[in-house]
Amino acid sequence: MAVQVENVEHEQELVALVMTGDQDAFAELVEQYQRAVYNLAYRMLGEAGEAEDAAQEAFLRAYQHIDRYDSSRPFKTWLLSIASNYCIDKLRKRRLTWLSIEEPLPPHPALNSPEADPEDATLIDERHNAVQDMLSELAPEYRAAVVLRYWYDLSYQEIAELLDTTESAIKSRLFRARQALADQLQTNSAASLVVAVEGI
Repeated sequence: MAVQVENVEHEQELVALVMTGDQDAFAELVEQYQRAVYNLAYRMLGEAGEAEDAAQEAFLRAYQHIDRYDSSRPFKTWLLSIASNYCIDKLRKRRLTWLSIEEPLPPHPALNSPEADPEDATLIDERHNAVQDMLSELAPEYRAAVVLRYWYDLSYQEIAELLDTTESAIKSRLFRARQALADQLQTNSAASLVVAVEGI
């Protein structure tokens, strides 16, 4: 617990220095949170290059608007809210549904066994692609809620703070997102069955 308090105090010291124009202090904050911000952007946008751009934009906006940061909130929460809102805006501006994924989500370490044979590795990649494809069908607000809940394991309250809404709205979005994902699974399973029957 003491370590956590020290980390929070150090973070607040860094933020205070950034507010005076100290770029080295901001570089330390970037180093500390760049992985979390990139991972969020990647799961939201689904493409490595776009995720890198989104992460850079999130840090740039944080630096430009550091005077708006409320020190009663964790800096990471504020930073992730900037990143998620930027990604939602980007998704809204997309006119075409993205049809292919250049890079699948990195597999869970438990699935990333060096002993996996090519067939197993292919199945794992297919599962990750399928999940990312299903996520891409969700509305941006629903996608953000799902990613923050199931990849980052954030509470309803934390997600509501990040997305500047209420807990009840987040619960509603997650409920509807789960329904939509279930419908997609059912549709995909039915389509696979049709293909299998036609192939007999």
